[in-house]
Amino acid sequence: MDSMNQDGNDRDNKIYPPRRKADAKRAFPRRRQDALKWNGWGYKDSAFRINQNDCVEYTGDRYSISGYEFPGLRKWMVDRCGLSLDDKTFSQDVPKDDDLPRIILNHDFMDELRAACMIFSMDSQDRLFRAHGHTLAELYQLRHGQFKRIPDVVVWPENHNDVEKIVQLAAKYNVCIIPFGGGTTVSGAVLCPENENRMILSLDTSEMDRILWIDPENFLAHVECGIIGQDLERQLAEYGFCTGHEPDSMEFSSLGGWVATRSSGMKKNKYGNIEDMLVRVRMVTAKGTMEKSCQVPRMSTGPDIHHFILGSEGTLGVITEVTLKICPLPKCKKFGSVIFPKFEDGVEFLKEIAAKRMAPASIRLMDNDQFQFGRNLRPPKNSIFATLADKIKTLYVVNFKGFDPNSLCLVTIVFEASEEEVALQQKNIYSIASKYGGLNAGEESGQAGYMLTFSIAYLRDIGFDYSYIAESFETTLPWDKVLDACRNVKHVLHQKCKEYGVQSEPFATTRVTQVYDTGACVYFYFGFRSVGLEDPVKIYESIEHSARNEILACGGSLSHHHGVGKIRKHWLPQTVSTVGLQAVRAIKKELDPDNIFGCQNLFSKL
Repeated sequence: MDSMNQDGNDRDNKIYPPRRKADAKRAFPRRRQDALKWNGWGYKDSAFRINQNDCVEYTGDRYSISGYEFPGLRKWMVDRCGLSLDDKTFSQDVPKDDDLPRIILNHDFMDELRAACMIFSMDSQDRLFRAHGHTLAELYQLRHGQFKRIPDVVVWPENHNDVEKIVQLAAKYNVCIIPFGGGTTVSGAVLCPENENRMILSLDTSEMDRILWIDPENFLAHVECGIIGQDLERQLAEYGFCTGHEPDSMEFSSLGGWVATRSSGMKKNKYGNIEDMLVRVRMVTAKGTMEKSCQVPRMSTGPDIHHFILGSEGTLGVITEVTLKICPLPKCKKFGSVIFPKFEDGVEFLKEIAAKRMAPASIRLMDNDQFQFGRNLRPPKNSIFATLADKIKTLYVVNFKGFDPNSLCLVTIVFEASEEEVALQQKNIYSIASKYGGLNAGEESGQAGYMLTFSIAYLRDIGFDYSYIAESFETTLPWDKVLDACRNVKHVLHQKCKEYGVQSEPFATTRVTQVYDTGACVYFYFGFRSVGLEDPVKIYESIEHSARNEILACGGSLSHHHGVGKIRKHWLPQTVSTVGLQAVRAIKKELDPDNIFGCQNLFSKL
């Protein structure tokens, strides 16, 4: 039955997909640890490792690079990143029950939870898996330390009504709830506060993964919050639609998490960010369900309640159902790439593309370090970057000697539209690129660069194996500050590494990932060899803290799409103003006076 049926639409116009069968394909099972790494990123069967041939290989068969060896990658890791194969370190084993924090039990709550026939678990591994996200500090803690506080129980609601019942019980018995979607957060958002003395319930939304209906006439889909990105796109495609929302984490992140953190996707130029796609949302708070009465393109009804549901990061309630705009599957999808003599040329190119509103579905600029990394992340045959490397070599030696292989940069492009629109976009973009010295580097390189996004997250784990720690962080900057910020932040990262006694040159690189009329999203990738450092995570966090201060000094945002969580809330008052934060606290105090949603994201106290 349609649980949001106040819209007045004719139900006959909608498609109601059948319930998922028990054996249906999905991103991962309820027991996530059966398919996913307990102390790293992604699937157990997919990993970079150094094999018996002393060569880096990528295991499994899920990705385009799976099953290949990468002869150049090992040398690049040693020469460029300073990694030493003599620094082999090992993760501790999966903790045993006695090694984990004891359960704080609220007997009356558990009695009523059982009476309500909710699915729940107090298994130690279920609890541990939902005690963390994927920040550097959290994964390092899993490998070498211990969490002081983890959830006491994991509960799996199966629909909106279940969530209402769980929240009502939690409010009745003063139990703390931390919503848990895909678990991909890199802001510390699902960490249990160490000072929380109440029973902590991890509300895992993964069983709420249904597309409740599709409305082809109005281009809408009504979906439960726990569906994972790859499952959502695959199921919509069966009916000829897509959302087009592809954050880097889409294989594992959930729809509810996208809304709760104000997510952005790689193809936002065509499909928008999550706030652009959102038509209606239901959120269960400690005082009841919050929702609008209809699902229309726009409303003028005072302050928009969606604006404080978006980005609420689990502090106000549980997002249960979302109505999204959907699009017909694109008739034509093509990849492209352009090389520029230097990073500055690439930035100017992107700026003009944005100003003329000509951006294709996705357009991303990587600096020279990332380009060199991509060249080395290639198997000896069917090389994903071989064509580009050969082109550059020929162009550089024969015709374009002004291209220095050590300073050039690469733009990767995704076109999605009709055949005619794609052809026009290609013509316009490559024409503008030529103004800034850009050269068409081909479709294969663009596809390789785009797909690299889904495997690059696995690289951090092999770094951990050899005493190398790395992380990424992002911001939004005005166009006139992009180059200054990239230069200044890299300088801060290098300078601070020297001050802390890091033994080899750090890896500090940038990528421009999303463009807007007035600015761009910029990613920084940063890593260093941690041998000889007493507390490498603390040093990393201190260095990133300095880098974040420099970003803010350059006029950048606290975050473009990763959110605030716990690790960035220090800067929130200066970011949104003290009065602004007081307004957010006032909403929290009104909706959740007993702090049932006590994750302590955004701020620590009411």
